[in-house]
Amino acid sequence: MKRFISFVFVLLLSTQLFAEENIMILKLKDGEVKIKLFPDIAPNHVKRFKTLADSNQYDGVVFHRVIDGFMAQTGDVRYGNSTSENFDLAKAGTGDSDYPNLKAEFSDTPHERGTLSMARSNNPDSANSQFFICFESAPHLDRQYTVFGKVTKG
Repeated sequence: MKRFISFVFVLLLSTQLFAEENIMILKLKDGEVKIKLFPDIAPNHVKRFKTLADSNQYDGVVFHRVIDGFMAQTGDVRYGNSTSENFDLAKAGTGDSDYPNLKAEFSDTPHERGTLSMARSNNPDSANSQFFICFESAPHLDRQYTVFGKVTKG
């Protein structure tokens, strides 16, 4: 996991995602992260994630929030895209996509190392484009955030 954390810190400005069925490859500056998506658990979140990835909206988006031992958050396609004229690191983490927010799809799938989960505001039905990857187990997030995938390699 330390290797993955160092990828996150080194890459900040070079994120790309490519969709292939329910496997995503997060291409970072220093390597790739393979992610298995869970359409049976969170179909709408997986669909949104794939839609944004397929339309290249995640390309160039920075990890704007990284907490060692907890998680790394990215996916602000409005203000976090380092290749966009709207890029504003001070606002990164406050933006979303042009799509409407998603209703929560909470499940009993735990937040453990490698879990991919959708970020949101205090409103459970406010997830949009931002997501995070857990570095370690985070049971306090279980049934509070929508889990929609897991890192399988990288």
